[in-house]
Amino acid sequence: MKTRLIFTFFFSLIGILGFGQKTKEQKKEKWKYEPNFMVGGDVLNAGVSFFSDRKLYQGFISSKIKDNIHAIVEAGFESNIYQKNSYDAKVNGPFLKIGAFYMLAKDLENEFNGFYAGGKAGGSFYTQEYMAVPVRGYGGSSSSISFPSSTQSSYWLEGTIGGRVQLFESNFYIDVNLQPRYLVFTTKQDDIQPMIVPGFGKSSSKFNMGFAWNLAYKF
Repeated sequence: MKTRLIFTFFFSLIGILGFGQKTKEQKKEKWKYEPNFMVGGDVLNAGVSFFSDRKLYQGFISSKIKDNIHAIVEAGFESNIYQKNSYDAKVNGPFLKIGAFYMLAKDLENEFNGFYAGGKAGGSFYTQEYMAVPVRGYGGSSSSISFPSSTQSSYWLEGTIGGRVQLFESNFYIDVNLQPRYLVFTTKQDDIQPMIVPGFGKSSSKFNMGFAWNLAYKF
C-alpha cells in the first residue's frame, strides 16, 4: 500500500512538473514581437523657434515591445544663445536620447491611448563659442575674455511623464510629455561650465525641465 502511494505521488509530481514546463514553453512561444512604429515631431518647440533665439527641432520613434512596455528613441538639433550675468555665448549641435516607458493607464479599445511614465539616457555633441566670459581683474575690477569655438559633449538622464490620445479615427496622435532632467557629465572648455547644452537646455544648474507637444503618426 505504501509502495503504491509512493509511486502514485512520484508520477503525479512528474506530471505536474511536466505540465508546468509545457505551460512555460507555451507562454514563451506565445510572445512574439509584432512590428509597430509611431513617429512624431515636436510641433510646439518648432513653432516657438520662429519667434525666439532658441531653435529646437526634435522628433521621436517608438515601438511597443511587450504588453505595456514601449521603447523610444528621440533625436534633434538645437541652437541657442546665452546672454546673462555678463556671459555671451552661443551653441548648436545634435542630440540623441534612448529609453523606454510604461503605459500606466490605457484605453480598452486602443492600447496606444493613455498615460505613461519612463526614462531615457541622453547625449549631445555640440559646438560652443564664448564671446564674453566675466573675470575679475586687478583691484576688483571686472572685465571679460573670449574663447574660440570648440567641440564639447554632455550626457544626462531624464524621466518622462505624459499621455497620448488618438485624433478621431485616424492614425494620428497627440503626444504631450514633461521631461525632468539631471546632467550627469559634461566636458568643459578651460574649466568653464557650459551655459547651454542642446537637448538638455540651460545647464547652469544640473537640474532642468523639458516639455514636448508632439504630433505623431502610427504605422
